[in-house]
Amino acid sequence: MSEILSGKVLVRRYRKCRKHPKEDEECFCSDCRRFACFGCVVMEHKDEGHRVIEAAVFESRHMKNVEDLKSKADKKRSCFQKYVDFIDEQKERVSNVQKQCTDDINKAYEESVRHLTEKKEILVGEVKGRTEGVEKELDKMKKSAEEHITHLTTIAEVVTNRTKIPLDMDALAAHDTLCQDLQEALKQKDPDYKQPRESSKKGKSVSFMRNVGMDELGLGKIVNAVAKEIALPTNKSMNAMVSTPDGRMAVGCNTRGVESFSADGQHQQKVLKNVKIREVGFLSNDRYVILDGSNNITLYTPEYTKLNVKFETLSNDEGGYPALTVDSNDQIYVSYRKAKKIQVFSPAGGKAIREIPCDGYGPWQISSYNDDMITVFGKTIRLINKQGVVKYKLTKSGHDLFPAVSQGNTILIAALKHDGGLVSIDEYTNELKHVQNLVIDYQIEKPEREWYYLQQYRSGEIAFCTPDRLYIFH
Repeated sequence: MSEILSGKVLVRRYRKCRKHPKEDEECFCSDCRRFACFGCVVMEHKDEGHRVIEAAVFESRHMKNVEDLKSKADKKRSCFQKYVDFIDEQKERVSNVQKQCTDDINKAYEESVRHLTEKKEILVGEVKGRTEGVEKELDKMKKSAEEHITHLTTIAEVVTNRTKIPLDMDALAAHDTLCQDLQEALKQKDPDYKQPRESSKKGKSVSFMRNVGMDELGLGKIVNAVAKEIALPTNKSMNAMVSTPDGRMAVGCNTRGVESFSADGQHQQKVLKNVKIREVGFLSNDRYVILDGSNNITLYTPEYTKLNVKFETLSNDEGGYPALTVDSNDQIYVSYRKAKKIQVFSPAGGKAIREIPCDGYGPWQISSYNDDMITVFGKTIRLINKQGVVKYKLTKSGHDLFPAVSQGNTILIAALKHDGGLVSIDEYTNELKHVQNLVIDYQIEKPEREWYYLQQYRSGEIAFCTPDRLYIFH
């Protein structure tokens, strides 16, 4: 092979035929790809219809093909060499750009370091300001507890270290006084962990949000901590959200299916993949309650088997867009925007067992709360009884409100400025009186569709869902 590539192989023009030693191999069979004498051609090739040419003709064609290939190879090699030279030229240009950019970066860096250092000190001071107060509160609680420990220990040691009963009246009176003090100290209630837990929550919620894509030299800002920010598997799809019996969060999608997420933001599974979801709830035996795009309620077992139970709900034309919730007694509530009322159903199905009027408003969302109902309409939340009478009302100008019942049986309310994409979450009493701020002006990715849901995980994390994303606050 090396000799062929180097061109040193010479075609043998007059090799003698092995079968006919006196004859030269003057012919070449193109089909057999070998040289042959005239006798072999007549005896072995002609009758077979083989293509036979003169050996000299074959040699001439062969040499011409070799020369053509060599010429083409030289041209191709030259083409690639030009390509390599071009790459070297581009590399040199890139290298020059790199050097220039490096110089520019170094200059900008020196200026930015000063600005960043100043901004860093401001942010660190803000964190310190937000957490120092909490630390002082905790230190005060700790000091009070330690003082009680010292007081209790001192009295107990004096009382219990006496091995003999005091004989004189003064000593006995003093001993009785100490015993009485010890009894009073022992009557003090055990420590209440709620107070330090609530105080520490304010400090633990502080986190740093880095600027991404805007004013990055500003570093960012101090906000309440967010554990996770999860893009929903299907964009613009969220219609409903509810906590599941096993402690996860279920998101119902108008593109069909229910997606579930753990408290740490992990996507767990998708079920009921062929069902268009408007609302979703759960009964106490873990059965699914699904309200579909036609306002029909369907029950499914925990194994996702459809049950043959019919509910006589209002149609879209008659009732309008619905909302759904399930109470602790497994009664199913369906509200209607157009009909401005709430129907109550038994899980056995059939007609509504009663109706709750909504005087002058059609609820957007509803939640069961103790023996009452929480309804949402626009910028107003109403706490109503089962007869529809408004007990308490909360309105926030410039904010859309979205409520949820907390694990502590208080009311959580997300206040959203849609145009600015800012959400705040506060806690309220059962009379809609403010308790505390949990999340303040957290920047969300503003969705095209203005629809949101608020819920709380059984483990305490707060879930806020847009049509596109799920936010989990700790």
